[in-house]
Amino acid sequence: MFIRTETTPNPATLKFIPDDLEVLKNGSMEFKNQKQASKKSPLAMQLFEVKGVDAVFLGHDFITITKNEQVDWQEIKTEIQATIMDFFVSNKPILFSNESSVQSVTQNDQEVSQDSEIVKQIKELIEIKVRPAVAMDGGDIIFHSFENGIVYLVLKGSCSGCPSSTVTLKNGIENMLKHYIPEVEAVEQIDE
Repeated sequence: MFIRTETTPNPATLKFIPDDLEVLKNGSMEFKNQKQASKKSPLAMQLFEVKGVDAVFLGHDFITITKNEQVDWQEIKTEIQATIMDFFVSNKPILFSNESSVQSVTQNDQEVSQDSEIVKQIKELIEIKVRPAVAMDGGDIIFHSFENGIVYLVLKGSCSGCPSSTVTLKNGIENMLKHYIPEVEAVEQIDE
């Protein structure tokens, strides 16, 4: 087994890719601390044991780690790779049996049938055009709501706290949504 790493636009995050292995079947999950991880993911719990790990994001075929400012990637990268490799070799479940990664695909999936036509179009564009591109950089963007012409999005993984996230939101996502959906006036980031 080999664990590749890729840089992300956020210098505080690295993307770890276990070759030919699926991390989550559906959706994504983000953990901002060990307490959150202890309720949902044994893998994330173990990664928080590495000194300097601030956040863990699980995607379909990658894991994004955010470190704190006190440590350098050279100090912890090998330990993170070893932790991931040991975990996959042990064949332990990534999520506790009562958890499902599908929960985080979109915040309001249950309400899709009640969504307005505009919201359905926004969600479809985000799903088809935005999320795959953002996943390549080790993150995820989740639709939260649409109110008074403003689309509210939640940024996860490498996108959360990324210095270029504002540019991505305004110059990329906002311009695209405005182009396809004239009712969209702006895109804003919110914390979950």
